[in-house]
Amino acid sequence: MTIQTLVSGVQLNISEAADKMNLQTDSIVINQCDENSYAEYDHKGHKIRCYSFNERGVGLSRNNALMRATADIILFSDEDIVYEEGYADKIIKAYEEYPDADMLLFNIDVEADRATYHTTVPSRVHRWNCGRYPTYSFSCRRESIHKANVTFNLLFGGGARYSNGEDSLFIDECLRKGLKIYALPVLLGREVKRPSTWFNGYNDKFFYDRGVLYKYLYGRLAKAMAYRFLYKHKSVMLTEKTFKEAYALMKKGIKEALDS
Repeated sequence: MTIQTLVSGVQLNISEAADKMNLQTDSIVINQCDENSYAEYDHKGHKIRCYSFNERGVGLSRNNALMRATADIILFSDEDIVYEEGYADKIIKAYEEYPDADMLLFNIDVEADRATYHTTVPSRVHRWNCGRYPTYSFSCRRESIHKANVTFNLLFGGGARYSNGEDSLFIDECLRKGLKIYALPVLLGREVKRPSTWFNGYNDKFFYDRGVLYKYLYGRLAKAMAYRFLYKHKSVMLTEKTFKEAYALMKKGIKEALDS
């Protein structure tokens, strides 16, 4: 069973990326920068293939890596993830234990203010609980993803029209296509905190974009899910706006989603 780590980054020093992230598999690095070039090098016996593109968009960069992947198992990653020793062995063991899995989601330690999930017991992922997992937790059987013809939405995520949500849309589409997904209490690494490339506070754009995302994810249930989202996170997100103001922005995004 072979593994490739698919790294998305911005303005990377590609020659240092493998060492900084402690990559222990063959890897594909997509560098969003100001040039178009290709390089590859060996890192501790693993081939690191580096593509630099003069373009922006995290979904686009992940698709660039996905279409070039060749391994049995792919692990999506970001430039600010540092992996533990033996992470590849953990992934292989997990897929041996879950032979029916098309995707397995793993834990990555992050700062408390960025933590959207932490798996403590093995669980099946369904559409109603899939929205909290970031892309850097995703691993997939490459053939399953290609057969299902699943890619990342180019409208959402850092560098795209709408702030974030490409991860939720990807996993939602996988579930719609019938792929089996499990979340496991297996730690692969940690995130090194850095300034966000898309988050500028809980402002008008944040809530409007979240409304657009919820229309794509939940359809007719979008308003109900928006209300639930705001109520659940009101202590953190509603420090500058009232519940009514934030909900109005989300409803506007929901209403205009398919026309925007």
